[in-house]
Amino acid sequence: MQDIIISAGKIRKVLLPASFCLLLAAALLSGCSSESADGGADNSASAAAAASTQSSAEPTAAATAQAAQTAQTAQTAYPLTVTDELGHELTLDAAPQRVFAPYLEDSLVVLGIKPVAQWANNGEGQAYLQDKLAGVPLLDFNSGLPSPEVIMELQPDLIVLHNANYAENGVYEQYSKIAPTYVFKQAAGDLDSSVTLLGELVGKQEAAAEGLAAYHQKVEDAKAELAPFTDGKKALIIRFNARGMFLMGGVYGGFVLADQLGIAKSDLVAAENSLELSLELLPQIDADYIFLANDTSNSGEIFYKELTESSIWKSIPAVQAGHVYNVDDRYWLGGGIVAYSNVIDDVLEIIVP
Repeated sequence: MQDIIISAGKIRKVLLPASFCLLLAAALLSGCSSESADGGADNSASAAAAASTQSSAEPTAAATAQAAQTAQTAQTAYPLTVTDELGHELTLDAAPQRVFAPYLEDSLVVLGIKPVAQWANNGEGQAYLQDKLAGVPLLDFNSGLPSPEVIMELQPDLIVLHNANYAENGVYEQYSKIAPTYVFKQAAGDLDSSVTLLGELVGKQEAAAEGLAAYHQKVEDAKAELAPFTDGKKALIIRFNARGMFLMGGVYGGFVLADQLGIAKSDLVAAENSLELSLELLPQIDADYIFLANDTSNSGEIFYKELTESSIWKSIPAVQAGHVYNVDDRYWLGGGIVAYSNVIDDVLEIIVP
């Protein structure tokens, strides 16, 4: 009988498509010449469950390539007036140079934008992005959103909040007095829309369209490679943090598995974004592949040990078959082209012989 058979640290990464890597390198060089925080923000089952499941039909690579070609001649005309997803209207007089978009750093990197500060939890930023965010100050969200006084010191000319929860309790009203503020309902739930919209706001439509085109080509290639091994199979992600164990549905890594790669969800989360897991629910787990995301920054190891040492857990067919895998919570619980591409690399490495 086997328990966990692959650790994240032993998973070989597959390189992103060359076109995307060249784009990203060029964009970063441009972003570094100017000034310019979920996974960790959703540190509770209620926050994860509140995440929107909205997602558009996945564009084909040809469609996104056509969008990239169209974007080559499109440029944002300023002043630009838009309405955010909560109905707030904002106007940008010129292309923003000092952007604050906590937990959207993944998308900013793709656009070649370095923010004025980056999301952090307990003094740690999103580890998988740190090589691209060198020199960007960390702003801790462990005790909630930063005060208006802290944001004012950053002197942003655009603030973007990645989900509606961030705008609650008067935060939008306070932040919008500092700089034009755009709020997504859930940016990670509709990558095409959020990256495209960000590109429009900051005048980087071409980078947005090309990054999405490369990503969707990667998705199509991965689906074709995985199909012989995943047709008729189900997958499940279990997240651990200080509050307990949670089954993840169609958000973050779950969005990649189900909506992008087409691997069916476990029936337990067929209609849920997040569901608290108890040992009593273990016999109902029906997944063929189980991925464990241990949020070590939030003491998830306590519940991780409780689960994996349980005799009920060891009786689950997927566990007995050795189809349980530790994965890197830092991007499996993140949202954006870079995070989702890393998840795809992991899934290919794990499932395809």
